[in-house]
Amino acid sequence: MARDAVVSDALAGKFAAEKETPYTRWVRAEGLDIISSLYVPDLHTVELKAWPRRGGRGVFLNHDASRTSNDCYVCEIPPGGDLAPQRQLYEEMIYVLDGRGSTSVWNDAGRRITFEWKTGAMFAVPLNAWHQHFNGSGVEPARYVAVTNAPVVINAFGDLDFVFHTAYDFTDRFNGEPSYFSGTGEQRGLLLDTNFVADAINLPLVAAAERGAGGGHIRFSMARGHMNSHISQFPVGTYKKAHAHGPGAHVIIMSGEGYSLMWPEGEEPRRYEWKEGSLIVPPNLWFHQHFNTGTTAARYLAFKAEGVSIRNAQGVPKAWISRRVGGDQIDYADESPRIRQWFRDALAARGLEPRMEKAYDAELAELPPARLQRT
Repeated sequence: MARDAVVSDALAGKFAAEKETPYTRWVRAEGLDIISSLYVPDLHTVELKAWPRRGGRGVFLNHDASRTSNDCYVCEIPPGGDLAPQRQLYEEMIYVLDGRGSTSVWNDAGRRITFEWKTGAMFAVPLNAWHQHFNGSGVEPARYVAVTNAPVVINAFGDLDFVFHTAYDFTDRFNGEPSYFSGTGEQRGLLLDTNFVADAINLPLVAAAERGAGGGHIRFSMARGHMNSHISQFPVGTYKKAHAHGPGAHVIIMSGEGYSLMWPEGEEPRRYEWKEGSLIVPPNLWFHQHFNTGTTAARYLAFKAEGVSIRNAQGVPKAWISRRVGGDQIDYADESPRIRQWFRDALAARGLEPRMEKAYDAELAELPPARLQRT
């Protein structure tokens, strides 16, 4: 297991003045907790606290490097209620966990759009546009999970009035276009340029054999922003290749059951069981690998900052490239034999068998020589 790198009080005291940041002080002033999280079993039931300024309930779920990249929070809108209007100089991507409702977005020029959403929808808030979320049910609360780059912006400026009350319309991001949240968009390779997905759970995907297991994949550019996201899906009885990347990818399980292994190089993997609504947040440069042990395809959504994607000179994320040629993805042929045995055991406990032979064979047919593999 990974060590926690605990030091003496004397050494910790030398850095005490650097522990808090403008961002962490802001969250505390909002009356909310910051939970340092690399795993949340169920976002539907994670405990929330009253958020007086917004008019709902919330909690922040931050990863190990949130001081310098992005954050995550869960928010609940009460039955028949709404959240207070807000604008902000940071980007935000939202996935609806529970309920139905609507969101209004407008700018200082008076251009306003309202669109409806329900469980499984995802969308992005345009930079510095006014927006307000409404619960469409008078009986049940609505809950969503969001990822933002607020830590970067708040820490950079330190002035909350500037971050939340600057009167400026970024017309290249949002200018009241009637079709802005229509769900249309241009597909370029794996990248879908859109601002709203009404049903991300059933959105058609593009084949992505490079990630193994015969799965599907799609990437998003939303609200003309610089944060990014993707959806991956893999079939029954299969698992993805292990890979590593930078910090801040928040993996939200949309459907299926299974587990993930995560580990820093040279240490033993840690196992995290998941189901629909679980959150997995791989720490910086930890290897991680996702396994489907259920009876349906498994699908997840990853919200992340661009800094997560360490890319080669061609712009390809190194997490998609074999370690044999200098990337950060472990080929099936190079994984520990225990990986396959653990998977077989997990499936057997449910009366299932692996369906990985085709994936193994397909990889062997194109496997680079092993001489360049890192040790």
